[in-house]
Amino acid sequence: MSNGMPGSLGGQAGGPGAIATAEKATPHAGSFSSAFTDVYNEIFKVVFFPDRIYHERYLNATRSPRYRYNVREVRSYLDITAMKSQVYLDGKLIGNVLRIEYGASRLVEQIREKQRFLQDGLVMWIQPLPDGVPNPPQARVRLAYDIWTHTFQVEIWETLEAPEGTSHAFPVLDQMGRNAPITRVPQFDGVMAQLGSLNSMQLAFREDTRDLPFGFPITDEDAAWDNAFLRSHQEPVTSDPSSPRNTILDQSYLLDFQRGWYVQVPEIVPVRYLNAMMDSSGNPDAKPDNIIDMRWIFQREFGGSMIFFHHVTIPPGHVEGNHQHIGSEELYYIVEGEGIAYLRVGDDPATDAKTPQGEDVYPIESRMTMGLGYYDYRRLPVKPGSVIFTKSGGMHGIRNTGSADLKFVAFLYHST
Repeated sequence: MSNGMPGSLGGQAGGPGAIATAEKATPHAGSFSSAFTDVYNEIFKVVFFPDRIYHERYLNATRSPRYRYNVREVRSYLDITAMKSQVYLDGKLIGNVLRIEYGASRLVEQIREKQRFLQDGLVMWIQPLPDGVPNPPQARVRLAYDIWTHTFQVEIWETLEAPEGTSHAFPVLDQMGRNAPITRVPQFDGVMAQLGSLNSMQLAFREDTRDLPFGFPITDEDAAWDNAFLRSHQEPVTSDPSSPRNTILDQSYLLDFQRGWYVQVPEIVPVRYLNAMMDSSGNPDAKPDNIIDMRWIFQREFGGSMIFFHHVTIPPGHVEGNHQHIGSEELYYIVEGEGIAYLRVGDDPATDAKTPQGEDVYPIESRMTMGLGYYDYRRLPVKPGSVIFTKSGGMHGIRNTGSADLKFVAFLYHST
């Protein structure tokens, strides 16, 4: 494991200085059920189930009716759910809570490859990323299986102390402590005191520290990890076309609590690609100057296994090679310029249309497809407003046949 995840389970004390006063907030009002069934929500789907009001019904301290949560934000990524909350005892604020739930659907497959089984607990590496903190703290925390949610979960509380004049209920006190479902991470004291302002954090998961029932220790080197596997993102580290330096291996999941973005795409520095989506040898379109630019607008910010949204510029005469999508879908929306898009014959039956004279409306061209040899494609003229949508198994490519830059925005996501 090489993504900077040292430290024993539970971590060590330290980190930023604690901030004395917890955030204050009035618990939200309103009915989730009424918002969910509103006629406008039926059309626009602004509110989805489960939302934050739903989560408040099953969190750890609800084993006792004396406790109440105020779930303020929820973020999900694959089978990871993170929520920022506050917890109250007898109406008095205890402090902030960061809860993580993890379904382990990917980790269980990794463990099977090790000839082992998923146990009733696992280890989470977590690093909150507060703004303006150069070396943010990190820790390892144990997650225990929860039959209520069918996930591995933990709640990191700002403090485990009951408010003055109160004492914890036994069903909740029994869940508290080191490596327990309700725990405190000392090095996160500063983060937890200002939890509402935390915009993002990184997470990774590994199997438990011992192979049960034998009790053999499982080291980091031998452990099965779910750390987003080969997921990477693009950054304009260098202007050299297709440089491997522009591909950044993530080695963790990023959960982003930021609520909105305002972006000027022309201000984004592009990543450049030479002979994109084509074999460099044998393809007649592969040339030393066949360079296109991609401005990566959003990547890890999305809440899916692999989703990205980027802006592509293809200069006159340049080509993005024909290629096939497996397990993913992609949409092109043309915003400037003119050109020819290619869809494999049969992918969109509407493009097989004939003229009254029996000729093809959209001519067929045999084109080399990256890694697959030659296939027949329909030549489809594109201009601003044109859309090319390719499902899993489909093939496409695009060429600039005009005298000005061809520009489009592309949205790609895993479909499996």
